[in-house]
Amino acid sequence: MKALIMAGGYATRLWPITKDNPKALLPVGNRVILEYILDKVLELDVETYISTNRFFETHFRPYAERYDVGLIVEDTLHEEEKLGTIGAMKKAVDELGLDDYLVIAGDNLFSFSLRDFLGRYRGETLIAVYDVGDPELAKRYGVVVLEGDKVVSFEEKPLIASSTLVSTGVYIFPRKIMRLIDEYLQNGNKDSPGYFLQWLLEKGKEIRAYRFSDYWYDIGSADSYLEALKTLLSESHVEEIQISPYAKIIPPVVIKRGAKILGRSIIGPYAYIGEECIIENSDISDSIIFRKSIIRNSTIWRSIIDEKCEIRNLELRKSLVGGHAKIQRGE
Repeated sequence: MKALIMAGGYATRLWPITKDNPKALLPVGNRVILEYILDKVLELDVETYISTNRFFETHFRPYAERYDVGLIVEDTLHEEEKLGTIGAMKKAVDELGLDDYLVIAGDNLFSFSLRDFLGRYRGETLIAVYDVGDPELAKRYGVVVLEGDKVVSFEEKPLIASSTLVSTGVYIFPRKIMRLIDEYLQNGNKDSPGYFLQWLLEKGKEIRAYRFSDYWYDIGSADSYLEALKTLLSESHVEEIQISPYAKIIPPVVIKRGAKILGRSIIGPYAYIGEECIIENSDISDSIIFRKSIIRNSTIWRSIIDEKCEIRNLELRKSLVGGHAKIQRGE
């Protein structure tokens, strides 16, 4: 078996913060998404590869080297050129050969053990499913209907959800199924594994489901990103920073090296402050502030501020601010 972490997308739903940063490398707590996935995969002792694109190759190479995993690079630089998940799976088979493949979406944060998941594998396609508890929310994903652990229906992004169980972007495809990718790609949607699963069911192929609870986050929106931060940030990580005696930190928070917390600022709970940020007389909670941003005399709640921004005299709630922006209200 080989493990394949899919990180070849351009994450347009989270632009502008992912315009120059791959989604799999966004920080959640004191680590990036990819590191949470790699820790789980490397417990299995299987050949592991990250699949990405030429545009983001240099971002992923240090992680591939640090974790001693392979890198498969599709020769694309733009969203409209990308191979898509199924196209990237075909490229992996072409480069690495037919095998059973554990395939994991690189923007996935999930609670279960991959060792336990692998223990449920019996030679048929296996997918991890999670109950989102809301039919409206389920409609955003691949909706699954089960009899026991057997998948009897799968519909990608249906107009009406027939259940609240959804596929979570963690799969095992046996080699006999990987062999069918060329046939599927002649007419099938190359981007979403959900359509591939629908096609397999239509061809009479068996699919089994592994149900889990606790938590799952598909980091496809600002809301899911911030919710993941709240779930996974259980303790504070404060590096070498400058902090005013009048400032207050409410854990848990992450404050990276070189940050300056000045004046009567209040940081936290659930705040990520990147390297060399300057926060002065500001309240920041439930938010992520990327490196070298400056926040003065402002209140930031449930927002994501990209790198090298400057925010002054504002109250921002549920906002997403792109890199290098300068926003202020008059004194």
